[in-house]
Amino acid sequence: MKKTRLIQAAALLGVAAISLSACASNESGSSSSTSSLSGQISGSGASSQSGAQEAWKAGFIASNASVAVNYDPEGSGAGRKAFAGGTADFAGSDSAVSTDELAGKFAACKTNDIVEIPAYISPIAVAFKLDGIDSLNMDAATIAKVFSGQISKWNDPAITDLNSGVTLPDTTIKVKFRGDESGTTKNFLNYLKSEAPDAFGSAEVGETFPFASNPNAQSAQKTQGVKQALTGSDGSIGYLDASQAGDLGTVAVNGVKYSAEAAAKIVEHSKLIDGRGDADLAYKLDYSVEGAYPIVLVSYLIGCQEYQTEGKGELVKAYFEYVISADGQKQAADHAGSAPLSDAVTEKAKTAVNAIK
Repeated sequence: MKKTRLIQAAALLGVAAISLSACASNESGSSSSTSSLSGQISGSGASSQSGAQEAWKAGFIASNASVAVNYDPEGSGAGRKAFAGGTADFAGSDSAVSTDELAGKFAACKTNDIVEIPAYISPIAVAFKLDGIDSLNMDAATIAKVFSGQISKWNDPAITDLNSGVTLPDTTIKVKFRGDESGTTKNFLNYLKSEAPDAFGSAEVGETFPFASNPNAQSAQKTQGVKQALTGSDGSIGYLDASQAGDLGTVAVNGVKYSAEAAAKIVEHSKLIDGRGDADLAYKLDYSVEGAYPIVLVSYLIGCQEYQTEGKGELVKAYFEYVISADGQKQAADHAGSAPLSDAVTEKAKTAVNAIK
């Protein structure tokens, strides 16, 4: 399997921030801060960004020792609510700000104009735990039927027909899903609805898992909760940021195994959603890219174009600039297994961040 890099990356998520800071300083050739910036900013949101945020904070603070950056990985929905309510200076979110949210107010902002940039790109792994099996193949329709409960046994013909030579047990499939509001859930559902509408049915696509009534489904909180639930239950299947898949088995989609590079390819070939602000880079993903692993997580950073609090915009702008820089993206790739932004996406993001004041 081509998951060595992501497995290694996941193992590094527990490294202390001080170690990351030292690495960032060494790679930049500097061991002391040269910035005159000072103050504190707080973010909240996607738990998928946890490892990347630790790497970004360490790299940023290595050159900005008088700035404190806090990030609470409480989930995408909670992060956007905190940003809208003014208790967070920026949000991390695995789904773009909705049109309803855009029509509301953002308490930290002087105007209702926001900046929204892709910052973290990663495949979403369909991960499972089955004794003696570390790889399976499924198509979108089969995945949709498994998670909705239409397929409830591992040896169902729909699965065995796609996995010649693999002996699957006559046991119940235990579905593990995100119980909190999750952008990862929304990205996962968007793919299934787009590519397998008949199997997916009339269920709503949103940040809440719509098949909780499946008698074999069990919720877990945040990315780590899903990982723990899968690890502790043979016969289970779930979805999570691929950097967290670790030693779990994973599903190839239409014969294509996940990779960070394939995820970036999907985003590069996708288009921005029409009708949004010039600094709002929300993407509508194109799942038709040939040979690419299609279940992709695009996680955004969201901030104000103009902040109510004097000096806050300068700090957020500097942090966002670091995140999308070559070094920031390398730190996230090395420590969290994400795919660096393409040059084209980076240039768009730089223009958007430049609107912050």
